[in-house]
Amino acid sequence: MTLINASFRHAGAQQLAQSLLAARQATLSLFDCYTYAGLDVVAGMPHHPQLSPPLWQLGNIAWFAEWYILREAPSSHPADAVYNSLLTRGDDLFDANMVDHRARWSLDLPSPGAVKTYCHEVLDRVLDKLSREANVDSALAPYRLALAHEDLCGEQLLAGLQWLGLKGPEAQPASPSLPLAAGEISFPGGTIELGSRRDGGFAFDNECPPHACYVPPFTIDAVPVSNAQFADFVSDGGYQNRQFWSAAGSAWLMQQERSSPLYWLRDGMQWRTMRFGQRMTLPLHEAVRHINLYEAQAYCAWAGRRLASEAEWEYAALSGHPVFQWGHVWEWTATPFEPYPGFAPDAWREYSAPYFMQHQALRGAAFATPLRLRSARMRAFQAPQRVDGFTGMRTCAW
Repeated sequence: MTLINASFRHAGAQQLAQSLLAARQATLSLFDCYTYAGLDVVAGMPHHPQLSPPLWQLGNIAWFAEWYILREAPSSHPADAVYNSLLTRGDDLFDANMVDHRARWSLDLPSPGAVKTYCHEVLDRVLDKLSREANVDSALAPYRLALAHEDLCGEQLLAGLQWLGLKGPEAQPASPSLPLAAGEISFPGGTIELGSRRDGGFAFDNECPPHACYVPPFTIDAVPVSNAQFADFVSDGGYQNRQFWSAAGSAWLMQQERSSPLYWLRDGMQWRTMRFGQRMTLPLHEAVRHINLYEAQAYCAWAGRRLASEAEWEYAALSGHPVFQWGHVWEWTATPFEPYPGFAPDAWREYSAPYFMQHQALRGAAFATPLRLRSARMRAFQAPQRVDGFTGMRTCAW
């Protein structure tokens, strides 16, 4: 594993500088995919209820780093920034707390060239300031936060390319195949410490504080559910048989009129799929992706299985078991996204708290997630109906 791919949670100044540069290179490569396709990066795009226009996303990435690093804001409160933005009306245009999703599609944004110039200036100043920081956690915390934010946004930009059917970057990561006959793993259970500590290094606020959690014995798949396994569910009429679907899932399914996962296409006796605008044979031994919570629950009901709880997933991921694999897709869990006991928001106050009890917890990481961001402790979250992300599932025995 190279230096820039090592976990950023305890990264020193030199590693952070390299990672910030790598993240920006990846961001601009993703952004350019939209412009190379001849797409107007704001006005020419159809509105998406969760994703943001790529030009706004690019400006927000720079604004976020400027806010917490250059403007030395201790929190996301509008009055907390010590200095003004380098960009005229920067706060009005790119503060996610001030501009809701729908408004982002109708803003009078600067030109792509002007936004890129803003990005370059912010990054140059960030790296200069970082070179003079003390190599201690308190000083490096805002840099780690800005890096995490850019990596998360990068995955959203890639999801947008998939949604629009546009070609991705030449250097984008490939989705690995799952091992054949991986089977399942039984764990004896016991009391574990669930969550991350704040004393040193970076942790997202929803991972904290750590607390004791008893996990009963359980048996879990070694790998996520594959396309081949999910295709059996589809072929068996899984989308038509409402006994497998929850009330919320049935309501969603009626609105969608869907009989297979998003981007799947029937071609005679085989399945094909659309990957970044290219039609291809569905890779049967990859993890199923772009399924939502309702589809994951229906598959489990059909298979006589269940989703893992967050605690079970973290127990298995931290066990060191050589067969347990993750990093193919974000995995739905059976756990609603809620705060751990004693939760307190961090500087990025809106990262977690607005979504508690409205979203469902996801665990793991996707093939598109930078290696430095991956952690067995990380709690992702998403609305149950969303299918645009690189989300899949694994199952447990009852």
